[in-house]
Amino acid sequence: MTSFNNEDFNFIEVGKQVLLTEREGLEKLDQYINDDFSRACRMMFQCGGKIIVMGMGKSGHVGRKMAATFASTGTPAFFVHPGEASHGDLGMVSKQDIVILISNSGESHEILALIPVLKRLDIRLICLTANPESSMGKAADVHICVKVPKEACPLGLAPTSSTTAAMVMGDALAVALLEARGFTAEDFALSHPGGALGRKLLLRVSDIMHTGSEIPQVSRDATLRDALLEITRKNLGMTVITDDLMKIEGIFTDGDLRRIFDMGVNVNDAKITDVMTTGGIRVRPSLLAVDALNLMQDKHITCVMVADGDQLLGVVHMHDMLRAGVV
Repeated sequence: MTSFNNEDFNFIEVGKQVLLTEREGLEKLDQYINDDFSRACRMMFQCGGKIIVMGMGKSGHVGRKMAATFASTGTPAFFVHPGEASHGDLGMVSKQDIVILISNSGESHEILALIPVLKRLDIRLICLTANPESSMGKAADVHICVKVPKEACPLGLAPTSSTTAAMVMGDALAVALLEARGFTAEDFALSHPGGALGRKLLLRVSDIMHTGSEIPQVSRDATLRDALLEITRKNLGMTVITDDLMKIEGIFTDGDLRRIFDMGVNVNDAKITDVMTTGGIRVRPSLLAVDALNLMQDKHITCVMVADGDQLLGVVHMHDMLRAGVV
């Protein structure tokens, strides 16, 4: 390895040149979004099984990402390492599946060794290579050309522009299928339940609201002092005023308390019905938690009643949203 004076070396210039080379490669890629691309999409759209992706080396890394993107956007898929496939993992592949094979040269020995077996099993093949006349290109039911003018590596050896192009082509396939399936944000969330997006799109008010004895609630006959004690006990900054059947009469909050102090109301003598806010803002339990959060932010409140019409079912506080990871 040649040494150099790193004080004089222009890392920025080299970095920008890499980006330029890879951009130029991607600009040439749209010519391969053609009839072969459409045929591949239709094959996968109509597939009754799964999409199996294979690749060696850097192409294998691209394949893992491609399979993960398919799987998370409505196209069942997984990656199988070609070396492991030769030693038993090919049993994961069924006749209903489609196999995507990735190799820049189209001559990967590990993959070529599998093609006769895949053909014998009558499994359809989609190959992504830079050479339609390669062994893999000729063996494919559909060949998608992924050719770039040159690698970003100045030696032309390290897969750089070619792997970027292959990954982008995989994204193009996945997104085309996503749109064809009418895949929605909620569908996406169902495959990402542990992520922030999943929580925002799946979590409903009913999942996090306070119910039963946790609800701060007093009757319409209560005094203001009774209401303040209930607010303190339940620690949600508010209490709901209801009748005996839990029908909502009104609401009283910490903010209301500050206002009545300014008005000179006697806390010991006042009835809660004299100082409560009649009615009050409420949401349905089926509402998405993120929508309830947006409502609270719009109304500048920290807690909201959960109800079916006037029937109190629970309450939800902004802190509940924070704990659930909605924010």
